[in-house]
Amino acid sequence: MGCFGFLKVMMFVFNGIIFLAGAAILGVGIWVKVDSSSILSFLGKIENAPSELGQVLHVGYLLIAIGALLVVIGFLGCCGAVRESKCMLLLFFIIIMLVFIAEVAGAIVILVFRPLADELIQKLGTAAVQNIKADYGKNSDITGLWNTTMTTLKCCGFYNASDFVESPFYVSHGDQYPPQCCPGFSSPCNQTAAYMFVTGCFPMIKNLIDSNALVVVAVALGIAVLEVFAMVVSMILFCQIKSRSA
Repeated sequence: MGCFGFLKVMMFVFNGIIFLAGAAILGVGIWVKVDSSSILSFLGKIENAPSELGQVLHVGYLLIAIGALLVVIGFLGCCGAVRESKCMLLLFFIIIMLVFIAEVAGAIVILVFRPLADELIQKLGTAAVQNIKADYGKNSDITGLWNTTMTTLKCCGFYNASDFVESPFYVSHGDQYPPQCCPGFSSPCNQTAAYMFVTGCFPMIKNLIDSNALVVVAVALGIAVLEVFAMVVSMILFCQIKSRSA
């Protein structure tokens, strides 16, 4: 197998992986939009939530768009290499380049507007706590959504167990906290047990993100390198196919 054949195989394998990954992300995006019990639906039901949160609720559409884009990229790369199509390879190169530029621009925007993200989280926390104090134990939908979230993540409230103080559940159960805030999730418990064993949902998620920050950065850099590699290989194949057909 010559250099040209090797590059064709590499393009096919690499873009085959992209195609499958895109199909998986597309499936997740569709699932998020149709799953009414997802965490996104839960956030959407929080009263007095910051208006900016509405952008987060569109993450399903974002996943669908990203998945569809990856499927198209994978298809163009595979078919362009197998069929030796200059048009497909050139289109593949242009799309990858645009995605790379968008990623760089997105990274810059995230760094510049990081303080706004912190402000949004603070607004969301205030709204979530107000939602608990007003409706947990009284509104069955809100109570069920919080119970599902806390049971799944093994956490208690947004920040901690104190979020439930003065809530309908807290008052009707003699100043006790929900079972999810207690050891073993068996029955309501007092302040000492709730504060000692279970942390809030937001601190748990934040710690998880912080602990995996290096992994996220490494993955992002790896994707950037693969995109540059894909652009280089596609242009090499394009030039060789063009020279062979000349």
